[in-house]
Amino acid sequence: MTANGNIIDRLQTLIGKAQSLGAEAADAVYVNSTSLSLSQRLGNPEDVMRSEDHDLGLRVLIGKRQAVVSSSDMADSALDELAERAVAMARHVPEDQYCGLADPDQLAGDLVDIDDFDPTEPTAEDLIQLAAACEDAARAVAGVTNSEGADASWSASEIALVTSTGFAQTRRGSRHSIGVSVLAGEGTGMERDYDFATKVYGADLPDAAGIGTSAGEKAVKRLNPQKVSTAQVPVIFDPRVANSIVGHLSSAINGSAVARGTTFLKDAMGEAVFAPGITIVDDPHRRRGLRSKPFDGEGVATRPVNVIEDGRLTTWFLDCRSARQLKLTTTGHAARGTSSPPSPSASNLYMEPGTVSPEDLIGAVDKGLYVTELIGMGVNGVTGDYSRGCSGFWIENGELAFPVSELTIAGNLKDMFKGVTPASDLEFKYGTNAPTLRLDGMTVAGK
Repeated sequence: MTANGNIIDRLQTLIGKAQSLGAEAADAVYVNSTSLSLSQRLGNPEDVMRSEDHDLGLRVLIGKRQAVVSSSDMADSALDELAERAVAMARHVPEDQYCGLADPDQLAGDLVDIDDFDPTEPTAEDLIQLAAACEDAARAVAGVTNSEGADASWSASEIALVTSTGFAQTRRGSRHSIGVSVLAGEGTGMERDYDFATKVYGADLPDAAGIGTSAGEKAVKRLNPQKVSTAQVPVIFDPRVANSIVGHLSSAINGSAVARGTTFLKDAMGEAVFAPGITIVDDPHRRRGLRSKPFDGEGVATRPVNVIEDGRLTTWFLDCRSARQLKLTTTGHAARGTSSPPSPSASNLYMEPGTVSPEDLIGAVDKGLYVTELIGMGVNGVTGDYSRGCSGFWIENGELAFPVSELTIAGNLKDMFKGVTPASDLEFKYGTNAPTLRLDGMTVAGK
């Protein structure tokens, strides 16, 4: 079954059944997904897997009580049981004074075209060729001695959302991915690194051999890491870890955390959180974006917004529940699966690039650290305290001098945010993106 007019009818019928049993309001979401993936190691295909799944979730509300149930059984008898079970549960769960559906005037009407679906489905042979080209190129790099394998995959999904308040829409999405991880060196001196890419359209994927070569070169560059002494120096984040800084902001302005008071930015609305000139954008309408969506998990229309504008915080990420709790209006950031209520989440979140090149950003550092990998999750969302293991390269006189490992970087996100300087090399590779970033005032703990 696909997310078309037929499934819309089924969901509307399901909601009608729940209402006939006593539900005052309800919504239903249906997800149908198909995927194909292949892994290869040392030149030999290892696994080819294809999966096809569908799942349905029903949320019902009776007064200030709500319940969510899900099922993968689409038979009429199973849907009858689903409605009965959801209503029975909603009668007995504790009240939640903030639960409820979106108001009808908040629901999306005409949907923005986000070009989120590639109709071309690759064959298993297509994926075999991609993975082979990627791993072969990585293994061809001088110094690479082993491979953890290459993966190529494709997936497509169809989503339908229907509410008792009049929303009934579907959307489709696709993803094509390629990646490889290899090792360089011998014995206890081996080092590992990787590279990958994910795109909505297969035609937008970078050259598979290029990804492999990049992974191999990264691994070789990490050989023979040295130790450095503890110091307070500038720290520069490579783009593949710089996006974590933006990710920490996303967590700190999540409406649920703000409503609970469990974020260090709970009182920061309208305040200067980053340095002047910094802009961070959440754009759910980005064409072919990895997290684009024309409507959110409650059927609310989405819109691009400058979350940080000239350094100042302009908004929280809100769904209907957190918005009611904060006496505000939803920002269209609800996300949901089939087995849980909606909760706030970002879409295509990114920091706008600066004007200085990454080379010049590094060149201005006399002594410092260039981080390419972060380890652990030592971040306190309540206080902003930050401490994470890392590896990368030591900077001497504006150059990457030698690889380093077994380091810890520490600071506080309040200070880190205000000390960010972005480079000019923003690329949209992940759901959350940032250019190369320089952060001043951090402590690097070494030997």
